[in-house]
Amino acid sequence: MEELLKNVPDLNLPEPGQLVDGKIVAIHKNKIIMDLNGVATGMISGREAKDSEDTMKKAKVGDMITAFVIEGENDEGYYQLSLRKANQERTWKRFIDAYDKQEVITVKANEANKGGLLLDIDGIKGFIPVSQLAPMHYPRVNDADANMILQRLQELVGQKFLVKIINIDKENGKLILSEKAAMEEQRKQALGKLKVGDVVNGKISGIVKFGIFVAFDGLEGLVHISEIAWGHVKNPGDYGKLGDKVDVMVIGLDGDKISLSMKRLSNDPWLEAAKVYKIGSVVEGEVNRLTPFGAFVKLSDEINGLIHVTEIPGDVKDPSETMKIGDKVEAKVIAVEPEEHRVGLSIKALTEKAKEETEEEEKAVKKTEKTKAAKEEKEEAE
Repeated sequence: MEELLKNVPDLNLPEPGQLVDGKIVAIHKNKIIMDLNGVATGMISGREAKDSEDTMKKAKVGDMITAFVIEGENDEGYYQLSLRKANQERTWKRFIDAYDKQEVITVKANEANKGGLLLDIDGIKGFIPVSQLAPMHYPRVNDADANMILQRLQELVGQKFLVKIINIDKENGKLILSEKAAMEEQRKQALGKLKVGDVVNGKISGIVKFGIFVAFDGLEGLVHISEIAWGHVKNPGDYGKLGDKVDVMVIGLDGDKISLSMKRLSNDPWLEAAKVYKIGSVVEGEVNRLTPFGAFVKLSDEINGLIHVTEIPGDVKDPSETMKIGDKVEAKVIAVEPEEHRVGLSIKALTEKAKEETEEEEKAVKKTEKTKAAKEEKEEAE
């Protein structure tokens, strides 16, 4: 008997925490029965039968599958097994390998909060902080409005992202992910090739009160409000919406800071200003902006003229005392400086001219009357 026992191979019974392979011998409505190499029988049931690969739905009797041992043999003679945890273990291994090798992986956002995007991958919690989003997904909003940021992030739920794992904590089941890090190599290469004067095609990634952000080749630049159009821009949102494709010119590079322009891809209307607006000519336009130092008058879609407060008749301290936005005004061109994008206008010059003309007319009338009176006196004397 002792000799026989010596020749019996080790049973290698499953232990909790192990991954085991086995053959499916029966499938019931919500459970799977597995043969574990002839040494034990395992059962997968309830939530433990649900994994991200839908193994339960695809399984057939006779299939070999891998499961995670939760508990040893129970009173019914079954080892408690889990497909969910088996999948989680495989996923952890994939994540740890990706982290060690700094590989890029694909994930999908399940939820959003004001700090970033949340993920749940086989029970493993992942988080992409706002600061680690790539330019195209970074929520650019006015005044960093928290509610607007959340709204923008919620629009990303359900989307897939290419990311790198920048922090891993298996003990607590958490990952910190970075879309920005996944694009770093592409970004470095693109930035290295970029030069002032380049024209690139990108997508609008943010619209704020001071300009428009455009993302391209993993990079992002700003079209300042002064570079959107040649005329006065009141609202950058009038010139595009999020996701719109747009051509822009690179006008400045300062480290990671990229300055862009939309207006420089069209002809500068100010180059023609000296030909169109002659000094001394009279023009008509609509007041479209008032400041303490003067009133801006729209002369064309791109050209505004300025009536300085000193060029408004009367003892005016603020242009709003005598005019309002939308008023039609007539003024005289007193300066044209295309290089400075300036057309100087004057209402006072018109009134002074009118006054001079009136005085000349009065002098002429008086002279005519005087001549007539002298003639009549002479006739009487004769």
